[in-house]
Amino acid sequence: MINKEIYLAGGCFWGTEHFLGLIPGVKDTHVGYANSNKPNPHYNEVRTGHTGAVETVKVSYDDSVVSLADILGLFFKTIDPTSYNRQGEDVGSQYRTGIYFTDPADQPVIKESIDRLAARTPGKVVIEVMPLRNFYPAEAYHQDYLYKNPGGYCHIDPSLFDLARNSRKERRLYPRPSDEVLRSRLTSMQYQVTQHAATEPPYRNEYNSEFRPGLYVDIVTGEPLFASSDKFESGCGWPAFTRPVSEDVVVERRDLSHGMDRIEVVSRSGSTHLGHVFQDGPNGGRRYCINSASLKFVPVEEMKAQGYGEYISLIS
Repeated sequence: MINKEIYLAGGCFWGTEHFLGLIPGVKDTHVGYANSNKPNPHYNEVRTGHTGAVETVKVSYDDSVVSLADILGLFFKTIDPTSYNRQGEDVGSQYRTGIYFTDPADQPVIKESIDRLAARTPGKVVIEVMPLRNFYPAEAYHQDYLYKNPGGYCHIDPSLFDLARNSRKERRLYPRPSDEVLRSRLTSMQYQVTQHAATEPPYRNEYNSEFRPGLYVDIVTGEPLFASSDKFESGCGWPAFTRPVSEDVVVERRDLSHGMDRIEVVSRSGSTHLGHVFQDGPNGGRRYCINSASLKFVPVEEMKAQGYGEYISLIS
């Protein structure tokens, strides 16, 4: 089911569309001109740079399959985020990089992704982030250009197309069991929390006071989610983490239940309800408030034997 959209500008839209269209969970892409000062501009006008428009890809995706954080993490691999008004050999304001959103709930996800990118990028990140003002579809010959012209110009390294195409492969290592199996494996509390977004009691839960070195994995699929080195005592009564082991292992969704406006966190492979994320963590960062019932703790001395040896370097 297509239920979300985001607009991404990464230089020439031919290659950017082709790359994004290969990501599992992306259901449709269209190229066009975003945030133009002139209504319905055509390509020869946009290429002058006088319209203020930017070559952009409209991405429609199923967020139960791929999260916005997943898409942005892959998109960042195709651009030089420190290059202003230039990507590859394409120069001009119409080739600036940008992320344009239509859902305000996407803004904190975008900010977090940009912040993480900036933390690992030498130089200043100059990606434009703003609400979408307008989007005008490009001419028909621009749509799906590289599908129609496989040898056509592209500023993106072709090896990245395989990266996009195979980006969900690791999720298949952690399949979600059937509901029947889950009912037999999980306690009543674990089932209600993970499958029906219930909340366990504060303080009286398994991992609130657990601070041994180790890894926290999805109780449903076993996929690694959080490291003990990112766990902290928040005083909220539930396990709290500053970040997941990777930005793409969790999916964030707006949650308007119980008369509140919050961001729910679910696991990407199991769609397991984990908890919520808040912007009140250490040093103004994030606090992932997670139910113990959604997690299984693997002590560091057992990680290798249980198949998590590659994650030991995350534990400090």
